[in-house]
Amino acid sequence: MDDQERRDPSPESALTAGWGNPAIILRCGVERPEKMSDTEADGVEVNGVGWLLEKQRDGSFRFTTALRKAYVEVSIPEDRTADGLAPLVDLASAVKKTIPEGIAD
Repeated sequence: MDDQERRDPSPESALTAGWGNPAIILRCGVERPEKMSDTEADGVEVNGVGWLLEKQRDGSFRFTTALRKAYVEVSIPEDRTADGLAPLVDLASAVKKTIPEGIAD
């Protein structure tokens, strides 16, 4: 992803993946973020996938899929934010292929 080498986080899990250094981290099956209930929350759509956007105190960004049957979270460290939404572009087709549209339970 994003032309980076795979660097999975510890502890190892089939539900997480990472790329680059510092690593962009993907986590599948996360809980619904509280911020999803905020009507003022920021969101973006990238290649047909909606994402909740949350800037973190440390300058990193956390994106969580919206309107999908499961939540996927992507954390982009501050040092990697210059690439903008490129990681989400790379992930869009995989998200669309594996996680149906709808509302997660």
